Amino acid sequence: MERVTVFEPVGRPAVLVHGGAWAIPAPEHGAHLDGCRAAADAGWAVLAAGGSALDAAVAAVVVMEDDPTYDAGRGSFLNRDGAVEMDAAVMRGEDLAFGAVASVRRVRNAVHVARAVLESGEATLVAGAGAERFAWSVGIERIDPSWLVVERERERYDAACARGAPTFTETFGDTVGAVAVDASGRVAAAGSTGGTPFKLPGRVGDTPIAGAGLLADDTAGAAAATGHGERILKTGLCRDALWRLDAMPLDASIAAALERLRRRADGRAGMIVVTPDGKLAAGYNTPAMAHAYRAAGMPTAVAAL
Repeated sequence: MERVTVFEPVGRPAVLVHGGAWAIPAPEHGAHLDGCRAAADAGWAVLAAGGSALDAAVAAVVVMEDDPTYDAGRGSFLNRDGAVEMDAAVMRGEDLAFGAVASVRRVRNAVHVARAVLESGEATLVAGAGAERFAWSVGIERIDPSWLVVERERERYDAACARGAPTFTETFGDTVGAVAVDASGRVAAAGSTGGTPFKLPGRVGDTPIAGAGLLADDTAGAAAATGHGERILKTGLCRDALWRLDAMPLDASIAAALERLRRRADGRAGMIVVTPDGKLAAGYNTPAMAHAYRAAGMPTAVAAL
């Protein structure tokens, strides 16, 4: 069943983040909520200082990439070779500028590389070693990829090797994302992920694909998704939700897009959406989705599962 919450009244500026949608184990609820709250507060600090929606969304995602709780940056799931490969993307609604990277291993914050791709204007999606060379050419720090690996994921990888690859229903998705609207009504989205556990090396999911893992357009809004990437790709989940806003209220648009994902692709996912006038909503058809938001008049972000 699709569950959607619209956070009203909010207004602009505002920021909303997610920290993954699936059956998040109870002992990890606190860490997921704390991390989302910290990310939303970081995004809000940018907006409160007059920063852009894109700056705010990126700042929020960086906090979650650096938090080992999530499947993004440090703490990412390991692929079948026992390595971290990360995807990330950013999109600016004002001019539909988009930047993304896939299968990067030797950078701390993949979202920074995606932002650099957007700013360069040379490409929209860069992958693998080429993306890493580009990152270093623009001054992004090169790291030892072992820094990204945490003991929790090493243990999960060893268990997966012992029994074979896990199915998606045996774990949970901790892809992270953020959407924001600034005081001028301009929207943006950002997302980052380590992909699925025990994935094929080189596998790329929905996160770095415009319209699937995220989308931002000042004429509609900004959305970021999390869940089963291959199935999100099939229905273009974020585009599906935003394009329905011409004919449906915000909550109905999100519910209809998630229902279509479930019905047509047997997909489970969560998503967050912000509109140019400052409405915020979160929806999911998974057992839970960690998320948090902050807007004017709120002393701190509010988080929920």
